Amino acid sequence: MERNSSGEPSDTNRGASRFDASLEWLPSGLVVPALLGSVLLAYFVVPFAVFLSRTREVDVLAELADPTVQDAIGTSLVTAPISTAIATVFGVPLAYVLSRASFRGKRLVEALVLLPLVVPPIVGGVMLLTVVGRYTPIGAAAAALGMPLTGSRAGVVLAQTFVAAPFLVVTARAGFDGVDPRLEEAARTLGYGRLRTVRSVSLPLARNAIAAGIVLTFVRAIGEFGATMMVAYAPRTMPTQIRVSFIASGIDAIVPIALALLAIAVTVVLAVQLLIGTPRRH
Repeated sequence: MERNSSGEPSDTNRGASRFDASLEWLPSGLVVPALLGSVLLAYFVVPFAVFLSRTREVDVLAELADPTVQDAIGTSLVTAPISTAIATVFGVPLAYVLSRASFRGKRLVEALVLLPLVVPPIVGGVMLLTVVGRYTPIGAAAAALGMPLTGSRAGVVLAQTFVAAPFLVVTARAGFDGVDPRLEEAARTLGYGRLRTVRSVSLPLARNAIAAGIVLTFVRAIGEFGATMMVAYAPRTMPTQIRVSFIASGIDAIVPIALALLAIAVTVVLAVQLLIGTPRRH
């Protein structure tokens, strides 16, 4: 070991020792993957840190008091939970069927579920307009009943659900795939019907995956911009308002509403983890 003139370890060796000690907690063989992963992690963290540093230059509370910003926050807080609930009510059963059933056309159904994920959101919005636009049979009928499906909160929900629901289906299906079918068969031998088996065995065992799907769906819904802009530019959601503010006034103008969007997303993630739990290794 190199030492300096006083006989103490040199700064270079001291730094190397600290680096080696910081890697002792990693299992053998994971050091290189951890180092590579840390590069991507830094790429995630640095923009957040730099963006948050701009809050010192902006009067966040004053900007959040703007009625336009408050309306956008209110619209997102109403529509995103509704979209997530719709995705959950219809997506979890679909995920279970895809996990347990074999039928002709299953591959096609799986592809259709993934379609909104691979189609650009703005194109997804155009597709929705061809179905629920004001001049389509469905859109015209809804407008005649006083419930327009475009330019309304209903349109926002339609756009958010189209884009975000696949996350729920894909994640929940992965959870059901991880449930041993023999446990369900055991419950059936005890006299449980199919629905009771799903409710008492399958759902509890897949709950962590379903919770992850709910989180991903909500975060995707509340952050949706492209499809929402096409179907319902007004009322504005938080992402739409961010775009409008950025065009009008630049980055500093969007800091407050972006912080609000980030705070809502983080709060939902933490709440779901506390209420439902996170996967644990045994």
